[in-house]
Amino acid sequence: MILDGRVVFVTGAGRGIGRGIAEAVAEAGADVAVGDLDLGLAEETARLLVAHGRRSLALRLDVTDPAVLESAVARTLEAFGRLDGWVNNAGTLHMAAALDVTREAWEAEMQVNVAALFACCQAVAREMIRAGRGGAIVNVASNAGKVGYPNMAAYNAAKAAVISLTRSLSAEWAAHRVNVNAVCPGGVDTPMLHGAAEWLAPRVGVPAPELHAQMKPRQMDRHIRPLEVGRVVAFLLSDAATIIRGQAINVDGGDTPY
Repeated sequence: MILDGRVVFVTGAGRGIGRGIAEAVAEAGADVAVGDLDLGLAEETARLLVAHGRRSLALRLDVTDPAVLESAVARTLEAFGRLDGWVNNAGTLHMAAALDVTREAWEAEMQVNVAALFACCQAVAREMIRAGRGGAIVNVASNAGKVGYPNMAAYNAAKAAVISLTRSLSAEWAAHRVNVNAVCPGGVDTPMLHGAAEWLAPRVGVPAPELHAQMKPRQMDRHIRPLEVGRVVAFLLSDAATIIRGQAINVDGGDTPY
């Protein structure tokens, strides 16, 4: 129970990787506040955690709204009395050939995947520094931020920015005992991966289920499960990961070798 007695907030926790992270963090002993644009999905996640014996708080969370972020921090403190970890999982993906990406689509990806993530980091770091206990932040980047996949130019660039931002914040907040790392998933069985397969299918002439089946790590015979990503995140939130700082750790079954 490496997170026993800790309180962790997970954004975008209504489904997919976010829900897997919330489950893993609870499995490791933490109480978990879960935020999502869809309050119903956040409440589903919270019920799962409560069924496993943990306390949980579900909030409707728009990470692009600074006032909502501040309220989320305050409500977590009100419910649990402390905040030890924060996971920035909320994100968006707009599939398009690079020549077809509109300015609006580009700005939307940067707003959610980079600017809002940074605002979350600021909000929680201020509280961790104020409380004097420090804490840990884990940003969910992607192996797309290292590889650069076709038809995902804005997403690739945004996730590369998250990787760079993670290094910067780690260095700047180390003196306050706030540790910042990132994970870079790939080949995870999520609604987002299904959506990517559905977008590609008519363009490459391959049925979406067949494409989805191929979107798995080359070294594995299956997709990665969200809970497996979550268990790495839980470790990074723990004291055992104190010597891991500013890193972007691949959790993609070996697809990205750097």
